Amino acid sequence: MTSSLDVLRPPLIWIGNRCYRTTSSRGDGRNPEDDDFYDDYSDERGQNDMTYCDEVCDAKLNIEETSRGYRLVMAVASPLYKYIIGKKGETKKRIETESRTQIKIPRQGERREEVVILGHDKKGIASAKTRIDLLIDSARQKEQFTHFLSIPVNTEEIFMAFDDFKFQVLNKCDGDRGLDASLFQTREKLHLTIGTLVLLNDAEIQAASDLLTDCYKEIINPILKRQRLEVRIQGLEYMNDDPGSVDVLYAKVQAGDDCDKLQMLADRLVDKFTNCGLMQRQHERVKLHATVMNTLMRKDPSGTTVPKQSAGMKTRESFDASNILKILKNFDFGKLPIDKIHLSQRYSTTTDGYYKPAAILDF
Repeated sequence: MTSSLDVLRPPLIWIGNRCYRTTSSRGDGRNPEDDDFYDDYSDERGQNDMTYCDEVCDAKLNIEETSRGYRLVMAVASPLYKYIIGKKGETKKRIETESRTQIKIPRQGERREEVVILGHDKKGIASAKTRIDLLIDSARQKEQFTHFLSIPVNTEEIFMAFDDFKFQVLNKCDGDRGLDASLFQTREKLHLTIGTLVLLNDAEIQAASDLLTDCYKEIINPILKRQRLEVRIQGLEYMNDDPGSVDVLYAKVQAGDDCDKLQMLADRLVDKFTNCGLMQRQHERVKLHATVMNTLMRKDPSGTTVPKQSAGMKTRESFDASNILKILKNFDFGKLPIDKIHLSQRYSTTTDGYYKPAAILDF
């Protein structure tokens, strides 16, 4: 059931400098293709005019003039077509009717991945584009992420410490509820996650790779100034309030000057990727941590599963971490020199055991 708080505070989506609200949230049981979107403002009479209300004519849009009117081409990955079409084509028809445009979507099997909007005036085309942008943005939040920005935690010192941590947990806490070897992260895939991305075709992967490369000059070098960055991974943390019912256990990045630099670097990377539409912001600040134990490892040994919290979601499997936290709360995994950031591909493995990189930014 949707709470009154959900109704009073519907999810917001920002596109450019404009704010929109959605009428439904993830996990409410609705078909995501049936969602409607409304601009978060009304006219001076307090009413919403659904024709052309989405967007004023934007001179920056690449709208071409044709012999029959106007035309706009949008690059859209094919897995997102279904959200534009909607159930029995109703979403597409509604946008066309209210914006007085015609929307052309490639048929199944066509290689070009673009949506074409045709109309007799620019304002209608701009309105249709805004609605499609909203649909796509919302759809990406419902899709499972495909890539993530990561910092490998893969020194020999940390590997040895992690093996020792695993050995101590399994021996000193043997018999604790839900505890066994399947909960542990694969040591070669230990990492700090900066943010997750939904990249649905080669063009989007290339755009994210190019953006990561640009971040060296714009973000990395101004913060680090070519100086060495090294943090210490030490201590354990869990997200919920009950140590006897934990689903994820993290290793922490210890506070210090280099941790502050890493935090600034991570936050600005997320800002950059979010502003370019390649990432959805999950929190105000990046949580710097390395997952060492996770109940989802039983079903997803890749270690990249990020559960979506939503209304009506079943309670996750948990384990009792009370003794682990009592005995090993300040466990020292060692120092981590940081000199690169990966655009990692989910569900992949290279010969060294880490995730396959779509791109690597080397400091």
